[in-house]
Parts: sequence; structure tokens; C-alpha cells
Amino acid sequence: MNHSLSKLSVFLLAAVASAQPALTVYNENFAVVRDTVSLDLNAGLSDVSYSGVTAQLEPESVILRDPSSAVTLSVVEQSYRGDPVDQQRLLQMFEGQSIRFLKVLDGNEVVESGKIIRAPSMITTKNPYGNPQPKHLEPIIEVDGELQTRLPGVPIFPSLGDDSVLQPTLSWKLHSDKKAAFDAQLSYLTNGISWKSDYNLVLPEQGDAVALTGWVSIENNTGKTFQNAKIKLIAGDVNKVELPKPQRREKVYAMAMADVSTAPQVEAKKFDEFHMYALPLATTLRDRETKQVEFVRAENVQTTKLYVYEGLKAGYRGGINLNQNYGQNGQPDVAIYRELENRKENGLGVALPAGRMRFYRMDEDDQLEFTGENTIDHTPKNETIRVYLGNAFDIVGERKRTNFYKHPSQDLVRETFEIEIRNRSEESVTVRVVEPLFRWSNWKIQKPSQEFEKTDAQTIEFPVEVEADGTQTVTYTVEYTW
Repeated sequence: MNHSLSKLSVFLLAAVASAQPALTVYNENFAVVRDTVSLDLNAGLSDVSYSGVTAQLEPESVILRDPSSAVTLSVVEQSYRGDPVDQQRLLQMFEGQSIRFLKVLDGNEVVESGKIIRAPSMITTKNPYGNPQPKHLEPIIEVDGELQTRLPGVPIFPSLGDDSVLQPTLSWKLHSDKKAAFDAQLSYLTNGISWKSDYNLVLPEQGDAVALTGWVSIENNTGKTFQNAKIKLIAGDVNKVELPKPQRREKVYAMAMADVSTAPQVEAKKFDEFHMYALPLATTLRDRETKQVEFVRAENVQTTKLYVYEGLKAGYRGGINLNQNYGQNGQPDVAIYRELENRKENGLGVALPAGRMRFYRMDEDDQLEFTGENTIDHTPKNETIRVYLGNAFDIVGERKRTNFYKHPSQDLVRETFEIEIRNRSEESVTVRVVEPLFRWSNWKIQKPSQEFEKTDAQTIEFPVEVEADGTQTVTYTVEYTW
């Protein structure tokens, strides 16, 4: 017999070898999965199926190879079944047929027959406005000549043929140049798994030095449990074209915590144009589970509290703005920011992936109180992080225009502003007063009441020191010409 043209007639179910699965998770809801499939092939064609893949696998990304290159292996054909049967699917498969139902009656198990007139399903209809909306159709079961819209018990289904799958399955026609048994390496992309960063920063009762703890949270909605897997995380904006897919929203939270003095540390390194974080221990990541691991800890990180008053949040939008009424409506809120340097000298100096940064302050009763949060972008080392945390209660700003003049014949506008900062707290503060020069790109400041800094082409900033329970006023005139 010519083995190169023969076909293996038996259906071979591939199993995972003892090697650990490995995951590289990206923070954009996808991952690379690497697994091991034990193969026992004859020379020629073999039919192989493997049911250890995810429910959101991208079939086009699958790579199956012999890592030792001892066998010339080629994939002649590949099929992916990502719709494993469940109770609803089984009811639909037996629609129009009678099956048995198991129920408990007066403490005894009773089996009765019922005909599935209609299986439960989801259809799309249109609401009165013509927009699509989902509608759930209940099952209709006929029992003893009567119809009911619920299952009379637990359905007992007849045996299924080999064509149905109970788990997402990859099936291949493989061609081998010789008879061989070996562990093949399987790699593929899957959606439905992501990770994010969270940072908790604790301030003492007095002072601005924080204790920083960073967590990574890995959320698995792939439809598969990864047992004892090696996990790496990639931080960065990796370009990937993908179609939107519905995601299950259920989460089961688990937290891996240990004594920081003995706990294995997450290994961080630069990888290509991104940053990679390797979890120190293999872990089991169950389907619909979110697992959290500490990846950074730093003590005595110095921060700075900033007060910023931006009475008018307006910017130059191109073109000359001659609207006399524009720019008068100021708002009173003085924003609170926390600023920290991501430097080694400040206890950090590591690549911090994007995430949510939460601040807490220790109260005099040794209880932590939440003081604000916001998100940060991917931040490399030696960069500055500034986080908006809310508005000050005891510091109020007031901005008003005191003069406006437009020259009748020349291309000139001149206006004067007065900004008052009132500090009703018990300590002195410095407030950065931010003023937008929104009318035109050619401007000149006249008669400023104090020194200012030009922060960009259309913005100036006044540092204003205000004593406890005191008031400070800034005035300036700006002249636009064109």
C-alpha cells in the first residue's frame, strides 16, 4: 500500500500532553495561546480532532507544527466548530420530537414524556420606532395533549451522533511523510481575554509621600479554562484588525496575595516596541474568572498636590473670534491634581501600563478614606504623571471680564480680565490660574499684576499664592492684532 496516499480511517482524538499551556495576553481583548497536542500519525493522511481550544478562537491564526522538525507535517484541511451544544441547542435539535423529562414529585423522581413543539430561542424584531430589538421565545412543550410554556422537568436527550461537539473543536486532515508519534505545538489567537492595571496609592495622615501598589487583572471570557498556565502580559498599543463579537459579562473575582517579603516578583522587560510582564508563577485561569496579581510595589513615592483654576475652558480653534459675549462665563471650581515623577530616584522608574489610579488618605483613626481616582495612559520611566482627583471644597475662583475694546478701523481687540481666588481653608495654598488666549494666534499681554508663564501658543499660567482664609486677585490685559 502506498502510505503517502492512504488515509487513516479511525478518528483520532488528540490530547494535551504534560507540557504547560502558555498565554500572552494583550490589553486589547485578545491573546496568543500556545499549547501542546499529542499526535500519533501514520504515513499519509490522518484525521485528527482536538477539543481543548477556546470558544473565540480565530481559525485563520492557527499554527500547528512539529517543534523538533523531525516530521514533515502539513495541514491539508482544517475545520473549527465553535458552537458546542448546550441545553437550548439540544432542545432545538429535537424540535418536533418527543423526549423524556425527569422531575421530582412528592419526593420521588418521575420520568414523563413530552413533545418539543417549539424550542427556546432568541429572535430579532422591530420596536414601534423601527429599531431592532431582541425577543426571547419561551419553549412550548406538549404533555398529555396540553401545551405549557416551561420545561416539565430536566430534559433527558437521546444519544447524539459523532457530528455534534460538546466543546469547541479543531479538526484537521494532516499529512505526514512517515509514521510518527510526537508532541506538536499549537498556537493561535483568541478573543475574549484581556488585562488591565490598577494602582492603589495610600497617603499618610500628614504629608505627600505615598505607598504605591499596582495590580494586573486578567479577565478570561474565552470559554476555556487554562490549567497551570504560564502567563505573559503585553502593554502597548498593538494594531490588530478584528470584528466585534459579543462578550459574556459574568465575572468571578479571585485575588492572589502573599507576603511581599517572600512573594515571587513579576518580571518586566522591554519587548520590541512594547513592554512585557511575565507572571512569576504558573496559574489556573478559569473561564469567566478575573484573576489579580500584584506587579509593582513602591514605598515613599513623593507626590505633589496641585490646585488649578481654569475659569474658562476654551481653546483657540482657528480663525478670528470677534464675538464680544464669548469668554465671560467663568466657573468657580478649583481642580485638585496629584503629580508624581516616575523615576528611580522617586522609588519607581518602571514602565507603568495604562490603568486606573486610586488615592487614599490615612485618617487619624488609622482608617483609609478614598480621596479620588482617574486613569493614566501607558507611562514610560522618567515621565511625569498628573492625575485629576476632583475639586477643592474650600478654594473658590471667580473670573470676570472688566473691559472690552474693538478698534473701529484697525484689526485690533483689547480686553481685560480679573481673576479672584478665595482660600477659606486653614492653610496657605498656591493655585495655578490658567488663562486661554482664544481669540487669535497673535497676542500680547499688557499690565499683568504678576509674573506669568506661557505654557503653549494660546495659554498662559499665573502661580497665585493665597494665605489661609485669604483672597488674591490677578489682572491682565490681552491685545490681539491681525
